[in-house]
Amino acid sequence: MTAALDVVIQGILLGGLYALFAAGLSLIFGVMRLVNLAHGDLIVLAAFLIMALVAFLGLPLPLAALLALPLMFALGYVLQTVILNKAIGADILPPLLMTFGLSIIIQNGLLEAFSADSRRLSAGDLETASLPLGGGIAIGLMPLATLAAAVLVIVALNQLFYRTALGRAFRAVSDDPTVAQLMGIDNRKLFAVAMGIALAVATLAGLFLGIRANFDPTIGPARLIFAFEAVIIGGLGSLWGTLAGGIVIGLAQTAGAAINPEWQILAGHLAFLSVLIIRPRGLFPRASD
Repeated sequence: MTAALDVVIQGILLGGLYALFAAGLSLIFGVMRLVNLAHGDLIVLAAFLIMALVAFLGLPLPLAALLALPLMFALGYVLQTVILNKAIGADILPPLLMTFGLSIIIQNGLLEAFSADSRRLSAGDLETASLPLGGGIAIGLMPLATLAAAVLVIVALNQLFYRTALGRAFRAVSDDPTVAQLMGIDNRKLFAVAMGIALAVATLAGLFLGIRANFDPTIGPARLIFAFEAVIIGGLGSLWGTLAGGIVIGLAQTAGAAINPEWQILAGHLAFLSVLIIRPRGLFPRASD
């Protein structure tokens, strides 16, 4: 029973990291129906940006992360304005090809700048600190902070969507971009703001990724797969569903690893396929989809 409880706890905590990977992707799909194949590489880019701010400017890690947030927001705004807005339309193929090309550019740019060596962000004693629960079970403070960050991000995005004028504009554009534009909403500017917010969320994901595991320029596509699976399991466009999807994958992976360490990744993919068979539209699909 203790081992099973530990698997559940660790799975939920791991799911928090996957939810952070997926939150920005879910936001972008929900607002502009854009499937961003470069999302995983942008998370890795954020991790390298934080590392560079620490290494070259001598900033402490929390300050470097705070500085990286507006920088990544600005990158997302410019990226959407200059490049991606030109591809968005009725045909889904141009955005897919453009973001695929962007993924390759980011990976090769990071390889040129930082080499293929794996890196890690140091959080000092916080990396190994834990909270004992008794019975031989302990919760790592960093995984707990990751889950807390994921919940706070989901809450903040929901408040943004349903409690602010910007959120109402996001929902209007998502429901019917043509009518929204006729009502005076600048769709392209709104898309740029949404991409900026998504990359700010990706910065948080990059921070926790860099603290909890080694990263290198080529791991973006694997993070993208976890993010896609969490979004689809939860239901396209559902932010709370994204959190649930991340937890489902985390639970499956920790259960698979408890049986056989080689089954960890496979177990997550099998859980994804199982949910699709039972609930093809995900656990919490949006009613308007």
